[in-house]
Amino acid sequence: MSAIAILNEIITQTRIDLELRRIATPLAVLTERAASQTPARRFGTALRRPGRITCISEVKRRSPSAGWIRQDADSVDVARRYEAGGASAISVLTDTPFFGGTLEDLVRVKAAVNLPILRKDFMVDSYQVVEARAAGADAILLIVAALTDQVMESLLHQSNELGMDVLVETHDEDEIARALAVGAQVIGINHRDLRTFKMDMDLALRMRAKIPSTKILVAESGLKTNADVARMKAGGIDAVLVGEGLMRQQDPGLALQQLLESA
Repeated sequence: MSAIAILNEIITQTRIDLELRRIATPLAVLTERAASQTPARRFGTALRRPGRITCISEVKRRSPSAGWIRQDADSVDVARRYEAGGASAISVLTDTPFFGGTLEDLVRVKAAVNLPILRKDFMVDSYQVVEARAAGADAILLIVAALTDQVMESLLHQSNELGMDVLVETHDEDEIARALAVGAQVIGINHRDLRTFKMDMDLALRMRAKIPSTKILVAESGLKTNADVARMKAGGIDAVLVGEGLMRQQDPGLALQQLLESA
């Protein structure tokens, strides 16, 4: 199956699962839960550390491209190791069919650590935004390639109204322009093209000049070594998002510490 076919399949399945959850838990119930949450932790603020590069460390059991990475991973144990290892924020995959995660993982991680928590999923509907805040998320991911500008802008503004930050993921100059046009403050550059699965490890560095310095820039995918992170730092990248490279290690927290050493 081609990468674009997989992306379309993920989005289709996301919408199917979403309708089932909407029936099981009405929006009014989620809205009450979201209102009862303590104020969101500042995700964007946590990533901006002048003179150093920060890391969003990811709890990720599997992916469509890599298959199972750490099938039996305890999300709380991994998150606590990340916090001890120097993470500035934690990303939790909440998609079950393709990534092996759940919203319950996010709830448990949020209660276990003191870092901002990003809900990483294929967000396509306003219900999911409220659902994220109701589960305790401090930020959500919006993928430009999966959304129209109108929907992206609406979900971004809704998230901000609920107190959450938004990581807007892009892959090329056109997507960056679209992200900036809707007011994105935290912009991710994914080295992996979701439409082809091809990797371009220089992409974030090339795109740095296209993004105002007032925005927070996050390099995503393929970062595995201290040298990778040092190269991103030297190129003016504010933060990196690392999942698979850490989850494959016996101690993800120690691996993160080594990844960020002197960074």
